[in-house]
Amino acid sequence: VQLQASGGGLVQAGGSLSLSCVASRSIFSINDMGWYRQAPGKQRESVAVIRSDGSTNYADSVKGRFTISRDNAKNTVYLQMNSLKPEDTAVYYCKMEIWRFGTWVPYWGQGTLVTVSS
Repeated sequence: VQLQASGGGLVQAGGSLSLSCVASRSIFSINDMGWYRQAPGKQRESVAVIRSDGSTNYADSVKGRFTISRDNAKNTVYLQMNSLKPEDTAVYYCKMEIWRFGTWVPYWGQGTLVTVSS
């Protein structure tokens, strides 16, 4: 199973970007889906998570600006990012917990770079 993230790029402050992440093959069961980011010189941090029941959690720094959603039929998770700030600049990674081998196994995407210019 591979996760393919896309949608990153360069945008001016105040602009918007939409990220998507799709699993490479049909998955019977996916638990949590999420987006994480890592800025230069910083640790990877959680940005947003959406659970199988649709409930969501957001980092305080993105609340009200970012929206996470999922399409289970397409094995895809999305992140709509509005009102972007220079401090949102980072490599964004998607993660899915997939039921395999009798347990939930975390899979990560390859990362997509988001650059917000001031």
